[in-house]
Amino acid sequence: MASPRFQRWAAGFPLTRGIARRNTRALFDLCAGFVYAQVLAACIRLDLFAILAAGPLTVDALASRLDLPPENARRLLRAAESLALLRSLPGDRFGLADLGAALVGNPGIGAMVAHHALLYTDLADPVALLRGQAPPTRLSGYWPYATGAEGDAQTVAPYGGLMGASQALISEDVLDACDLSRIRHLMDVGGGEGAFLEAVAARHAGPRLTLFDLPAVAERAAARLSRAGLSERIACRGGDFHADLPAGADAITLVRVVHDHDDGPAQALLAAAHRALAPGGLLLLAEPMAGTPGAEPVGDAYFGFYLLAMGSGRPRRREELHTMLTAAGFTAVRERPTRRPLLTRVLVAQKTGPLA
Repeated sequence: MASPRFQRWAAGFPLTRGIARRNTRALFDLCAGFVYAQVLAACIRLDLFAILAAGPLTVDALASRLDLPPENARRLLRAAESLALLRSLPGDRFGLADLGAALVGNPGIGAMVAHHALLYTDLADPVALLRGQAPPTRLSGYWPYATGAEGDAQTVAPYGGLMGASQALISEDVLDACDLSRIRHLMDVGGGEGAFLEAVAARHAGPRLTLFDLPAVAERAAARLSRAGLSERIACRGGDFHADLPAGADAITLVRVVHDHDDGPAQALLAAAHRALAPGGLLLLAEPMAGTPGAEPVGDAYFGFYLLAMGSGRPRRREELHTMLTAAGFTAVRERPTRRPLLTRVLVAQKTGPLA
């Protein structure tokens, strides 16, 4: 495979030609992936998909709306078409393709794409980052808890909003996978500004709901949930899980929290959750996992390097999380299938003993 002579032969031989061409395309996509991502970023920053949500427009009309020279507008539109974001139509018009339409319906994706400007800067020298020789990263400043800082209301505001937007993508998937109808008191640990508990409240009228996060984050969550009319349903408590969690809930959720922490703090969090749960209580751990079939680059490449740049955490395989949950004292650890395992998978673990 490494021989140029063999590559030329394989590209011309009828039985191997298709494979050779697919491999060539895959290799080029790896080389050009940064450019593809920047095309998407440009579309998001220019609000192109929202503009086209009302219907197709001509190149000249789009150039005017985007404040771009017509030739550069066409360059962007053709690039987006090549990535299956847009489709060209008769009359020199462009409209949304399936992927572009999906972005309109999932604003959290656009928020993540815009946020990636920080990640691009941090990955400018990936070898220095891997060797621990890079300067302080922008992502470590964006997520202050990654370096042990709690942050105040001002510093937690950007990441609190991003967490809410990204959690909205997966909350329904998690709730579809788990039956919470018999839960009396659910505590969402690391719940950000309450997007997940808001989804729980909309689906289940019965359980008492508690959000636990750093004090500045919990304060912002309380204000947001009050504006949403949920202050009587959801109590917000501030604290540090390293110092322990409030006791008594019969279910605890960790939604995209464990992978943000290195092994020691992550194990301590699981142990704290076990202590806090009532006997027979359930822990729901939901996050993207390394080694997910069909989504290996998401867990191992994307989250692997994102968390490296953030300065804390790593993606873990299901087997690793199972071992950590067992070490924390949980039993009957099992996975609940989700609609989109690429985005999140769910493990449910139980604390020994009859539910009080």
